[in-house]
Amino acid sequence: MDKPRQNRTIDQQREANLAALAAHRVVGREEWNQARLALMKREKQLMKLNDELAAEKRALPWVKVEKQYFFNSRKGTVSLSDLFEGRSQLFVKHFMMGPQQDWQCPGCSLEVDHVAQLLEHFEHHDMSYVAIARAPLDEIEVVRKKMNWHFNWVSSDQSDFNYDFHVSFSPEQIAAGKAVYNFTAFNPGTTTDLSGESVFYKNANGEIFHTYGAFGRGGEQFLGIYGFFDVLPKGREEYGPARALPDWAKPHDTYGG
Repeated sequence: MDKPRQNRTIDQQREANLAALAAHRVVGREEWNQARLALMKREKQLMKLNDELAAEKRALPWVKVEKQYFFNSRKGTVSLSDLFEGRSQLFVKHFMMGPQQDWQCPGCSLEVDHVAQLLEHFEHHDMSYVAIARAPLDEIEVVRKKMNWHFNWVSSDQSDFNYDFHVSFSPEQIAAGKAVYNFTAFNPGTTTDLSGESVFYKNANGEIFHTYGAFGRGGEQFLGIYGFFDVLPKGREEYGPARALPDWAKPHDTYGG
């Protein structure tokens, strides 16, 4: 789709949304309260379902990680075990950033923005947090410092970690059009790296297990900003070609630029 036509489509969608807002039903407080109470029943049902789903996530079987993985960090070479930093639970953000990438993933950037003030809470809940990307550490450090991020961010460029957890794709996979992403067969096209989340547990014997993973829209559960947007009259306003987060989100240092 050519850009002018694409922009017209986006503008039309915004105009339709504004027209709907202008025509929105307005009632008295008593009728509003009745409608709100009816909706609250649905919200409570959803919360209960979310509690049940969370329990099912924790009940998933685990996969033991038999392979050794090493990463380049600001502290030198570290192992997957080292990333736990003495805790038993590890949350990995697979940051979409390959070597010499000349653009910054807006979705990954938005997600890690959420954790700045949560790190201390994570650590006191027996959880370590780390972002992992295939880009070399010196390229990662440029972005980390520019964005003023202070969480642990390491490079997997010397290991198979990204490939084994299906967030990076080899030249052979790209040439064949056959890879795995979000636990299903996937044609990566020309894409070399994607994003996601993985959770690991380390027991008292030092054994590591992969316990959970999320990719694509599965990662929205870690984007608290949507909880705010979803109750706004205008909603998410994802009208662009992606019909998703890239239609509006930017790295926070580029707003107004």
